[in-house]
Amino acid sequence: MTMMEKSIVDNPAFADRFAQIEASDSPGWLAGRRKAAFAEYAATGLPTVKEEEWRYTDMSAVAKTAYATPEEADSKRVAALIEQHVLREAAAVMVFINGRYAAAHSRLDGVDGRVVLKSLREAIDADGDTIESAWGRCDAGESSSFSALNEALFEDGVYLHVPHEVVLETPIQALYLTVGGGAPCMVNPRNLITIGTSSQASLVESYAGDGEYFVNAVTEILSGENGVFDHYHVERESDQAVHMATIQMVQGRNSNVASKVISLDGRLIRHNIGVVLDGEGADCNLRGFYMVKGERHVDNHLNVDHAKPHCDSREFFKGVLDGSGRGVFRGRILVREDAQKTDAKQTNQSLLLSPDARVESKPQLEIFADDVKCTHGATIGQIDESALFYLQSRGLSEQAARTLLVYAFACESLDEIKIESLRQKINAVIVDRLPQGHLFNES
Repeated sequence: MTMMEKSIVDNPAFADRFAQIEASDSPGWLAGRRKAAFAEYAATGLPTVKEEEWRYTDMSAVAKTAYATPEEADSKRVAALIEQHVLREAAAVMVFINGRYAAAHSRLDGVDGRVVLKSLREAIDADGDTIESAWGRCDAGESSSFSALNEALFEDGVYLHVPHEVVLETPIQALYLTVGGGAPCMVNPRNLITIGTSSQASLVESYAGDGEYFVNAVTEILSGENGVFDHYHVERESDQAVHMATIQMVQGRNSNVASKVISLDGRLIRHNIGVVLDGEGADCNLRGFYMVKGERHVDNHLNVDHAKPHCDSREFFKGVLDGSGRGVFRGRILVREDAQKTDAKQTNQSLLLSPDARVESKPQLEIFADDVKCTHGATIGQIDESALFYLQSRGLSEQAARTLLVYAFACESLDEIKIESLRQKINAVIVDRLPQGHLFNES
């Protein structure tokens, strides 16, 4: 579909918000970036199901909702959400309430003094030249009008810079809380992460909230040579929330990045994940897990670009669907002509617990090199009747046997979560949603 053929789908509330932000005091380079980004959004509009990349995910509700500026959040509700979602192992916790950094609820003193960890707004004010030089360097083929909208409208987020040869043993958590008032609201978190040569760190992005709202988040990750970075994107949004996440990563030589996307709540979820393996020997591990019930919808959209030789990538995404839940997986692996000795594997597995649940899976390989190992596979099915019979023959009731099989399928996705309290929290949600789930509670 060409630009001339497409009718522009717009939301006037976004223009109103941009007018407010444009009037604020932003540095010249950032004001220019904001203006260009909003012009890009205005030229393309919001995606529709007529576009191939969005044919299974209808974002028309975003276009139709008059999102207001978030109101001041209820302090008791905020305190309860923080207590529920904060991770005990975190060396530092940065809390953002309705898109703005909340220093009173945050703690940063547990991080190595050589590391730069602050809100993105503070970083822009303190060292705008450094931020400008890193800004927008992650172009991994997953940009959209939503990422342009984020660049135009963002207010704050995390800036993390780990300098050369610094190793952080304990994780950092960024906790984004959106607490709606009477009217639906919108927030645009933006995170910028740079990992220096031979450095190591881990970051957990946690999203939760209450009420009706739209989160449009962008995370950019730049990993230098031999850098090691462990990334988590965990969603526990409200049942009325729409969550749009764009995660863009560029990896240098011999770097190792693992990103895990876990979606347990929210009404409509879409992840655009793009990776460029831009240095020889880079290794990327993308993992995803989601559970849907009722009419929830989760869309995982991946693009892995093997731009240099001797790089490995692994994609492993799983979903459990019940009720009228919908799941979408589209995984594209691109191997460029010079990317010899590529080793790429993509797996998508979906378990349907209801005849009304539905999954659309579209794995893609585009290979322009001849010395590669690339595989992909997708399975969509119900509980294995032979396994069910085996467990019943060992004395389990049918319901208990079904619960055990679903739990085993789901828990495989937890194996690579290295943060114990995070794994326990996710396990508790899975258990709570299974019949007779108390049988599998962790001690």
